[in-house]
Amino acid sequence: MATDPTVKGTMTSPLLSRRNILLGGFGIAATATVAACTTPAPGKAGMPSRTFGAPAPLSPSPSQRLVEKTLVAKPVSLDLGGRIVSTWAYDGTLPGPLVRATAGDFLRVSLDNQLPADTTIHWHGIRLRNAADGVPGLTQDPISSGTKYVYEFTAPDPGTYFFHPHVGVQLDRGLYAPMIIDDPNEAGDYDAEWIVVLDDWIDGTGTTPDDVLKKLIADGGPASSGGMGGMDHGSMGGMDHGSMGGMSMGTPPWGDAGDVTYPFFLINGKPPTDPDVLTAKPGQRIRLRVINAASDTIFTVTLGGHRLTITHSDGHAVEPTEVGAFYIGMGERYDAIVTLGDGVFPLVARPFGKTSGGQAIAVVRTGSGSAPAVDAAPAELSGQVLIGSQLRPAESAKLPDRAPDATVDLALQGSMKPYQWGMNGAKFGENEPLTVKAGQRLRINATNQTMMTHPLHLHGHTFALPSGLRKDTVLMAPMQSFAIDLDADNAGDWMIHCHNIYHAEAGMMIALEYAT
Repeated sequence: MATDPTVKGTMTSPLLSRRNILLGGFGIAATATVAACTTPAPGKAGMPSRTFGAPAPLSPSPSQRLVEKTLVAKPVSLDLGGRIVSTWAYDGTLPGPLVRATAGDFLRVSLDNQLPADTTIHWHGIRLRNAADGVPGLTQDPISSGTKYVYEFTAPDPGTYFFHPHVGVQLDRGLYAPMIIDDPNEAGDYDAEWIVVLDDWIDGTGTTPDDVLKKLIADGGPASSGGMGGMDHGSMGGMDHGSMGGMSMGTPPWGDAGDVTYPFFLINGKPPTDPDVLTAKPGQRIRLRVINAASDTIFTVTLGGHRLTITHSDGHAVEPTEVGAFYIGMGERYDAIVTLGDGVFPLVARPFGKTSGGQAIAVVRTGSGSAPAVDAAPAELSGQVLIGSQLRPAESAKLPDRAPDATVDLALQGSMKPYQWGMNGAKFGENEPLTVKAGQRLRINATNQTMMTHPLHLHGHTFALPSGLRKDTVLMAPMQSFAIDLDADNAGDWMIHCHNIYHAEAGMMIALEYAT
């Protein structure tokens, strides 16, 4: 089977003046249509959509184990603590069914699209072959309602991942599920494993994610009426130090971190009024695999009365780091080990910078005691909270030492009023792709030129921060810059985008193309 090739970049994209970005403009008319994930594939502005047809079927090699699964995407009604909501989900469950394999396995996953709309599946964080990446117009045709599609790929790297659509704002429905790729060489020094999936929820509560996006664009930012999504903050943006030009910097470290007011926050598909209950025995060691599948929310995560030892970030090993609480951005995943005490404890995911909708909570029970209150506030939330990009990589996770062969600039740009987001001076479909050659080490000088935090996500590859930390999604605070390095070892056309689904859908995406 053909799997993972190589890359590099040779063009330097223009960076706009900081003044223009703070004023919210990069040449996009306020009446511009939404730059959806179904936008024509990039290359030149106005380039017609590509068509792909069905991918050529593949077979596992003689040494590969075959893992097969069928998923059905369909409209469902879900009970969120007594409130019935209409949404879309995989196999009628929230989260969707776990897909699990071992590194090196060959996966064959069939999607039966019973939705009233086109869809796809993106396998978030997996270095898979380009044809299976799930981006319509860039790697495949959209999967039409009433049709089936087969994804075939090898998952080369162990870790905690998840999957979701890459069409419109479908991620902000119930279309997400965990994916675990096990390490055949890992000792597994723990007694049990808990997968913890975080989400913000608005679908079926008097509005839909599509309505929310339309209102954000029409209103040019804040809007919240009768459950309608809107901005959850007053001024535009913030940094974690002082102020700039008299502009409010918001709450450190993330300033303004989301646009939508959500009525629910969930852990494993359950609200605080009907929490998921995780049971174990006192003294047991538990591996937590925490996935932020939210569309617009950074969470602060803690287990009351416990210390957590972070072991992995986005599937890659880090130097074990003990924390009381940690931040997790949209699309990020963190693994942690915890030794459980005796009693009943709150596992809390508190939305950063949001004052409505409460928090997400699950119950950890190892003994007798009353369940924690829905608004439980563990002391750990008031202590030091880990910023994941400050973790140090394990030696085994570092890229080989090597100078970059090419460097490109990547500017994250936009504003709330009007609601416009883009990269390198234009929205997706109108910005020039970044380019790279197979085999190169590419350095991307990424700069957040906005007053909001953005989780930057790269498809088909992992990258290294200056510390050597390996990730595929990283939170970029207002005005923050990172030089991120990647090895061009997976040929194809890939996406780089903000993993706030509303920012991405409004244009904060750009393609990374392998040059021939």
